[in-house]
Amino acid sequence: MGYQLGVDVGGTFTDVLLMDEESGVTWRAKTPSTPADQSEGVLEGIRKVCQLAGVEPGAIGRVLHGTTVATNAILEGRGARVGLVTTAGFRQVLQVARSYVPGGLGGWITWPKPTPLARLEDTVEVPERMSSRGEVLRPLDEEAARAALAHLARRGVEALTIALVNAFANPAHEQRLGELAAEVLPGVPVSLSSEILPEIREYERTITTVANSYVRPVVGRYLASLTSKLAEGGVGATVHVLRSDGGLASIPAATVAPVNLLMSGPAGGVAGAIWAAGQAGFENLLTFDMGGTSTDVCLVQHGRAQVGRDTVVGDLAVRASSVDVRTVGAGGGSIAHVPELTRALRVGPQSAGAEPGPAAYGKGGTEPTVTDANVVLGYLPPRLIGGEMTLDVGAAEAAVAKVAEAMGLPDVQRAAAGIVDIVNENMFGALRLVSVQQGYDPRDFALVAFGGAGPLHANALARLLGSWPVVVPPSPGVLCAYGDATTGLRDEAARTFIRRFSETSDEEVAGLLAELAEEARATLDAEGVPRAEQAVAWQVDVRYHGQGFEVPVDLEPELVAGGRFLEEAGRRFDAEHRRLFLFDLETEHELVNLRAVAQARPTRVAAPVLEEGGPDPGAARVGSQRIWVEGTWHEAGLYDRARLKAGNVVPGPAVVTEMDSTTLVLPGHRAEVDRIGTLLIRPEEA
Repeated sequence: MGYQLGVDVGGTFTDVLLMDEESGVTWRAKTPSTPADQSEGVLEGIRKVCQLAGVEPGAIGRVLHGTTVATNAILEGRGARVGLVTTAGFRQVLQVARSYVPGGLGGWITWPKPTPLARLEDTVEVPERMSSRGEVLRPLDEEAARAALAHLARRGVEALTIALVNAFANPAHEQRLGELAAEVLPGVPVSLSSEILPEIREYERTITTVANSYVRPVVGRYLASLTSKLAEGGVGATVHVLRSDGGLASIPAATVAPVNLLMSGPAGGVAGAIWAAGQAGFENLLTFDMGGTSTDVCLVQHGRAQVGRDTVVGDLAVRASSVDVRTVGAGGGSIAHVPELTRALRVGPQSAGAEPGPAAYGKGGTEPTVTDANVVLGYLPPRLIGGEMTLDVGAAEAAVAKVAEAMGLPDVQRAAAGIVDIVNENMFGALRLVSVQQGYDPRDFALVAFGGAGPLHANALARLLGSWPVVVPPSPGVLCAYGDATTGLRDEAARTFIRRFSETSDEEVAGLLAELAEEARATLDAEGVPRAEQAVAWQVDVRYHGQGFEVPVDLEPELVAGGRFLEEAGRRFDAEHRRLFLFDLETEHELVNLRAVAQARPTRVAAPVLEEGGPDPGAARVGSQRIWVEGTWHEAGLYDRARLKAGNVVPGPAVVTEMDSTTLVLPGHRAEVDRIGTLLIRPEEA
């Protein structure tokens, strides 16, 4: 009998899911995150879940891990000191950057330009030059290169990026510089742009590789610590890390290219939501993952998440494939405050995090948070995590009273309702970004709510969006860990190939795609994945000739195998261009980049089927609780989700509790329980 473990580390809690690979039976545990060293919280979660399952840690064969280490290093500015080597004349590539300023017309006045991850004083030039077709125009001056590298060594750089002009076309000079760096800067990790992002556009290639170097020592230390602690705890399992695009990477691959992990945590949630909603029969989804620190949202169409070519973390935008997740600083720990200047209530993005946490957690927190507001309104029961955590209602009321006093409100309930309304509007805006502003009608999608706080706010958000039903999977608080445990290894290979359609042929492009597929498959081969369990898909970046940007177009293997696929790629590009920009052109199409993605077959997990019951959920009702909705108190039924049966219908207002999350059903709505225990919330009139 084999077991595999899914682990998701969030800002407040670490979620662990243990799965029996043969029967599909799962056990879950939730422990507070340990920001100083995330591996401590992971190990504690493993001990806890193994004890629940009666399994020795040594029986675990695979650990699949979603992590925010790389993301946090960027957001908190605690990455490595990066040295950058450029072609002579291109030393200020990061300072020039792209001419983009967020905000309104006055943004260029008020926006503070972010400091580059590699300082100008830590950037050196070397004499060399390649043409855009890979021809050597100026040989590499190795003597000057050694001197430049020695200068960086004296400056104490902790990681090195080598990004030369047109290295995507011929990496020979970068590779030689890498060899010299190993001699001059022994022990300093080196990232080559021709390996991290072998595509055209110097700035994007450079900033992506610099970001890789910036987080590489931090991620490397964490993964080494995790592997060591797992071994000390008796877990000799193979460890894989979730990539931003929803696939898995081995520890060596994740250590060398951690820029692919920047959206690792959110990607696990999307994968879990797709799996859970598929079990309930839904393919078109808006995923809504609300945790303690932030909320992540994503659009899924036909069972596939939107995967973009850009990853944005804070002010940093890099070119790396990632699930198209939008994040807002809105979570259960988001702090509410009333600035003296405006006297207008604000919620977040500051968060109480795991330490000290909301006031209701009793860990010393005193600031009013979204969790405290939910406690005041009666939406959260007095005990959480299966009774392991008792909430301090008095402390929550005292914290929210600060907001009521600052705003001159007569009672804490109105202040708490204002906090919840504002955080809901913030999350509503994020959901519109991935739907309405991308040309999709949210009313055509179900809303999948998960995370520790997602099911608590989902009913209200669905009312704003018109997205029905609200889908609350079983164990929504650990669904990200489900996603980690139900995905497979993935890698991609890319190449710049700028040709008008009239200048190439289906046969030439198919040959190049086949070469890229072999490159991508090599990673899976090295991990022992049989070719029969590997799937390959292709993507081409297309633009109109003369355009300065391109749009990715997916190509299925059967389409490429059939020939004449460029014509279809052009049609798909036109359709996508119309959806994004409301027009298309008669101008000739042009290829820019070719890409192959190799994916191992994901783990198949069977959802347990519930015992059938009638519509009456009375057997699961454990009491009642007063909740404040729209300015008045309501008597809500309190239900234990573990006692619900398939076919039960829970009328609102109701609060449904379980070990890792709480679901709120508002008045005028009801929650139906399907055969696998998913709650489907709809308006009564629906």
